[in-house]
Amino acid sequence: MTSTSHGPGGRDPDTGRDETPEERADRRWGELLQELRVAQTGVQILFGFLLAVVFQPRFAELSDADRTIYVVTVMLGSATAAALIGPVSYHRLVTGRRLKPQTVTWASRLTVLGLVLLLCTMCSSLLLILRVALHNSLALWLVGGMALWFLICWFVFPARALARSSRDRDK
Repeated sequence: MTSTSHGPGGRDPDTGRDETPEERADRRWGELLQELRVAQTGVQILFGFLLAVVFQPRFAELSDADRTIYVVTVMLGSATAAALIGPVSYHRLVTGRRLKPQTVTWASRLTVLGLVLLLCTMCSSLLLILRVALHNSLALWLVGGMALWFLICWFVFPARALARSSRDRDK
């Protein structure tokens, strides 16, 4: 059983694989789950740390600005956890309804949203920590540099690879 979007012999021209849309969805779902396991572990550790901070004795000494940063960071961490756990819930609720390709598409979108939220959570966490540690404006510059590094690693490098791949395919 092959899809009409496949080239001659059932081979998908984008992946070079001979698979049906359902097989492709199953493979992509498995790959996405592996990616989510990595991201979710980091989010859970970070979120657990954030939840514990408020119960530390020094929390009472934070300035109003630092408390605001903390609240924003906890909310971002919550939103990140929701986005990265969302694909599992989505899959569970639609399993058996022959919606795997659509599930993979939505799960992928939630995962990208989760990564953007994770970037924001990481930067907000760094800002809070560095403000407390350094007590000066250097914290903001360091966070800006780290935000740029995250953007490069997580989004620029993959975007460049896609652009190169697209150019190579067009030749």
